[in-house]
Amino acid sequence: MGEKMECLGCRLANGKETIHTVYENDLVTCFLDHDPFSEGHTLIVPKQHAVELEELDEQLTKAIMDAAQIIAKAIKPLYRPDGITLCQNGGVFNELTHFHMHVVPRDKNRPFSEFYSSEPAEPRNHRLARTAAALREAIGCATAAQRQRSRQ
Repeated sequence: MGEKMECLGCRLANGKETIHTVYENDLVTCFLDHDPFSEGHTLIVPKQHAVELEELDEQLTKAIMDAAQIIAKAIKPLYRPDGITLCQNGGVFNELTHFHMHVVPRDKNRPFSEFYSSEPAEPRNHRLARTAAALREAIGCATAAQRQRSRQ
Protein backbone atom coordinates (compact mmCIF):
# COMPACT_ATOMS: atom_id res chain seq x y z
CA MET A 1 0.00 0.00 0.00
CA GLY A 2 2.83 2.42 -0.81
CA GLU A 3 2.04 6.05 -1.55
CA LYS A 4 1.54 6.88 -5.23
CA MET A 5 1.63 10.64 -5.71
CA GLU A 6 0.55 10.30 -9.35
CA CYS A 7 -2.79 9.01 -7.98
CA LEU A 8 -5.40 11.79 -7.66
CA GLY A 9 -6.60 10.39 -4.32
CA CYS A 10 -3.05 10.45 -2.93
CA ARG A 11 -2.57 14.02 -4.16
CA LEU A 12 -5.87 15.13 -2.62
CA ALA A 13 -5.24 13.43 0.73
CA ASN A 14 -1.67 14.69 0.98
CA GLY A 15 -2.27 18.36 0.23
CA LYS A 16 -1.03 18.39 -3.38
CA GLU A 17 -4.38 19.61 -4.75
CA THR A 18 -6.70 22.40 -3.63
CA ILE A 19 -9.53 21.02 -1.50
CA HIS A 20 -11.87 22.18 1.27
CA THR A 21 -10.47 20.21 4.21
CA VAL A 22 -12.72 19.83 7.25
CA TYR A 23 -10.67 17.34 9.32
CA GLU A 24 -7.27 15.72 9.08
CA ASN A 25 -4.96 13.50 11.11
CA ASP A 26 -1.85 11.45 10.33
CA LEU A 27 -3.82 8.77 8.45
CA VAL A 28 -6.76 10.45 6.70
CA THR A 29 -7.87 13.72 5.18
CA CYS A 30 -11.57 14.62 5.16
CA PHE A 31 -12.76 17.20 2.67
CA LEU A 32 -15.94 18.35 0.98
CA ASP A 33 -17.01 16.59 -2.20
CA HIS A 34 -16.50 18.95 -5.18
CA ASP A 35 -20.02 18.09 -6.42
CA PRO A 36 -21.94 17.45 -3.20
CA PHE A 37 -25.18 15.50 -2.96
CA SER A 38 -26.08 17.79 -0.05
CA GLU A 39 -24.42 20.47 2.05
CA GLY A 40 -21.80 18.85 4.28
CA HIS A 41 -21.16 15.88 1.93
CA THR A 42 -17.63 14.87 2.95
CA LEU A 43 -15.07 12.41 1.61
CA ILE A 44 -12.72 10.52 3.92
CA VAL A 45 -9.53 9.66 2.03
CA PRO A 46 -6.56 7.75 3.45
CA LYS A 47 -3.17 9.41 2.96
CA GLN A 48 -1.65 6.03 2.20
CA HIS A 49 -2.49 4.62 -1.23
CA ALA A 50 -5.17 1.94 -1.28
CA VAL A 51 -7.82 1.24 -3.87
CA GLU A 52 -10.10 -1.41 -2.39
CA LEU A 53 -11.58 -1.90 1.07
CA GLU A 54 -9.75 -5.18 1.61
CA GLU A 55 -6.39 -3.42 1.16
CA LEU A 56 -6.89 -1.38 4.35
CA ASP A 57 -5.17 -2.58 7.50
CA GLU A 58 -6.90 -2.51 10.89
CA GLN A 59 -5.37 0.81 11.95
CA LEU A 60 -6.43 2.59 8.77
CA THR A 61 -9.91 1.05 8.84
CA LYS A 62 -10.35 2.31 12.42
CA ALA A 63 -9.05 5.77 11.46
CA ILE A 64 -11.61 5.97 8.63
CA MET A 65 -14.50 4.95 10.88
CA ASP A 66 -13.34 7.30 13.66
CA ALA A 67 -13.28 10.13 11.12
CA ALA A 68 -16.77 9.15 9.94
CA GLN A 69 -18.02 9.48 13.52
CA ILE A 70 -16.34 12.87 13.95
CA ILE A 71 -17.84 14.17 10.70
CA ALA A 72 -21.32 12.78 11.46
CA LYS A 73 -21.29 14.31 14.95
CA ALA A 74 -20.51 17.69 13.42
CA ILE A 75 -23.01 17.40 10.55
CA LYS A 76 -26.03 16.47 12.69
CA PRO A 77 -26.40 19.67 14.75
CA LEU A 78 -25.14 21.89 11.93
CA TYR A 79 -27.43 20.72 9.09
CA ARG A 80 -30.06 18.68 10.95
CA PRO A 81 -30.37 15.96 8.27
CA ASP A 82 -32.99 13.24 8.53
CA GLY A 83 -30.09 10.78 8.46
CA ILE A 84 -26.56 10.19 7.28
CA THR A 85 -25.45 7.66 4.68
CA LEU A 86 -21.94 6.23 4.63
CA CYS A 87 -20.95 4.68 1.32
CA GLN A 88 -17.87 3.44 -0.47
CA ASN A 89 -17.67 2.42 -4.11
CA GLY A 90 -15.21 -0.27 -5.14
CA GLY A 91 -14.11 -1.77 -8.42
CA VAL A 92 -15.31 -0.03 -11.56
CA PHE A 93 -17.53 2.21 -9.40
CA ASN A 94 -14.50 3.82 -7.71
CA GLU A 95 -14.10 6.85 -9.98
CA LEU A 96 -11.18 8.16 -7.89
CA THR A 97 -9.20 4.87 -8.14
CA HIS A 98 -8.23 5.45 -4.51
CA PHE A 99 -10.23 4.25 -1.51
CA HIS A 100 -12.60 6.90 -0.19
CA MET A 101 -15.73 6.88 1.94
CA HIS A 102 -18.60 9.32 1.53
CA VAL A 103 -20.39 10.81 4.54
CA VAL A 104 -23.64 12.14 3.10
CA PRO A 105 -26.28 14.13 5.02
CA ARG A 106 -29.69 12.97 3.79
CA ASP A 107 -33.17 14.44 3.52
CA LYS A 108 -36.01 11.89 3.58
CA ASN A 109 -37.70 13.66 0.64
CA ARG A 110 -34.73 13.25 -1.69
CA PRO A 111 -34.16 9.74 -3.05
CA PHE A 112 -30.61 8.44 -2.93
CA SER A 113 -30.89 7.43 -6.59
CA GLU A 114 -30.27 11.13 -7.33
CA PHE A 115 -26.76 10.63 -5.90
CA TYR A 116 -25.73 9.09 -9.22
CA SER A 117 -27.61 11.51 -11.42
CA SER A 118 -25.44 13.29 -13.96
CA GLU A 119 -27.57 16.40 -13.63
CA PRO A 120 -27.53 17.90 -10.11
CA ALA A 121 -30.89 19.11 -8.84
CA GLU A 122 -29.25 22.44 -7.99
CA PRO A 123 -25.72 23.82 -8.07
CA ARG A 124 -24.28 23.05 -4.65
CA ASN A 125 -20.54 23.57 -5.01
CA HIS A 126 -20.71 27.40 -4.89
CA ARG A 127 -20.75 27.38 -1.08
CA LEU A 128 -17.95 24.88 -0.37
CA ALA A 129 -15.67 27.38 1.43
CA ARG A 130 -18.49 28.47 3.78
CA THR A 131 -19.55 24.86 4.40
CA ALA A 132 -15.95 23.80 5.12
CA ALA A 133 -15.49 26.63 7.65
CA ALA A 134 -18.75 25.74 9.43
CA LEU A 135 -17.86 22.04 9.60
CA ARG A 136 -14.31 22.73 10.84
CA GLU A 137 -15.76 24.89 13.61
CA ALA A 138 -18.34 22.24 14.56
CA ILE A 139 -15.66 19.52 14.59
CA GLY A 140 -13.41 21.70 16.74
CA CYS A 141 -16.21 22.32 19.25
CA ALA A 142 -17.18 18.63 19.37
CA THR A 143 -13.62 17.38 19.86
CA ALA A 144 -12.90 20.05 22.49
CA ALA A 145 -16.02 19.00 24.43
CA GLN A 146 -15.00 15.35 24.17
CA ARG A 147 -11.50 16.12 25.50
CA GLN A 148 -13.06 18.09 28.37
CA ARG A 149 -15.36 15.15 29.27
CA SER A 150 -12.46 12.68 29.24
CA ARG A 151 -10.48 14.86 31.69
CA GLN A 152 -13.33 14.87 34.22
